[in-house]
Amino acid sequence: MLCGVRTKAFQSGRGPLSPGSRAGLGAAVGLLALVSAVEVADGRAANYIALMVAGPFLAAALASWRVVLGVGAAATVLGAAFALGERTVSLSTAVAVAGIALGTAMAAATAAVRERQAEQIAELSKLAAVAQQAVLRPLGPQVGMLSVAARYISSTATAEIGGDLYEAVDTPYGVRMIIGDVRGKGLDAVRLASIVLGSYRHVAYERADLRAVVADLDRAVARSVGDEDFVTAALVEERGGTLTIVNCGHPAPLLLRRGAVIPLEPPAPAPPLGFMPVVRPRVERLEPGDRLLLFTDGLGEARRDGEFFPTADRAWRLLGHGTVGDGLASLEAALVEWVHGRLDDDIALVLMEYRGSRTGLTAAVPSWEVGAAES
Repeated sequence: MLCGVRTKAFQSGRGPLSPGSRAGLGAAVGLLALVSAVEVADGRAANYIALMVAGPFLAAALASWRVVLGVGAAATVLGAAFALGERTVSLSTAVAVAGIALGTAMAAATAAVRERQAEQIAELSKLAAVAQQAVLRPLGPQVGMLSVAARYISSTATAEIGGDLYEAVDTPYGVRMIIGDVRGKGLDAVRLASIVLGSYRHVAYERADLRAVVADLDRAVARSVGDEDFVTAALVEERGGTLTIVNCGHPAPLLLRRGAVIPLEPPAPAPPLGFMPVVRPRVERLEPGDRLLLFTDGLGEARRDGEFFPTADRAWRLLGHGTVGDGLASLEAALVEWVHGRLDDDIALVLMEYRGSRTGLTAAVPSWEVGAAES
């Protein structure tokens, strides 16, 4: 009897069941089968049928309202069958059967509300992903003479949204990249990240000196945030094999060269954007095959059992092989394994590889010298 009701209720009209519906249905059917077995073993008196009302409520925790109605119909039919098996149907037995039907209606309503809320959350997650993609455009695979790959690792499975940002553009002053991290999370952080990136995509083409780019971005942030909000950022310029880095309170990029990993710390610390940073550039001469890892502080803060992920120790083994995209994939896999899939903060990663100067070009003057000459 139970199988017949289940076939009609659950295989009509709506295609395969979702994993949640299958789990809820399995648990509810198991409960009804257990109560039925106890009733059969107890004899003709229907002493336990009231327990069948738990079936639709159990299904409502995971399954759709249609599945809940099917479970409730099966429970009501079973309860009525056991009630009719008594010599004389008592008032308490009739009330129990009616209670199963009423409980089914309540459980189905609860499941409908839960489904509606789940759909709204799923829609918000999709919108969040779209917003994130609109802010963070895909990078690479090549920008100027650099091979470039980027990756955004969300700390939550439900919404890939946060304040980490990155961009790479090929300008008259060389390839320029930025990586940054907005204080906070959610839509406010995404709004500020979009402001920083919008300003950067304009001024990176207009300012010869990276320090002027920093000043413009600082003003854009100051106009858009409160007193306690800020954006850490590192700006990188590659021009004719010369690498110039300015850092505004951000983790230092890592230079990977011939098996060595070199943190490119700034000559002097500077506060984040929004606090009027005065930056001093660090200049390095690149060699063909050099790789540079830019990252946000979520990577430095990733830990398990109080032990932080050893980024510098494992960087060359993870990032020094294959394409830059392969390197970031290896880093992400190792990181997720290290934290057992539980990250406390979002992480943005950008990996670039210098392939060598364009033939026929003389060595370019880095932006900090251009700015000094113009002043």
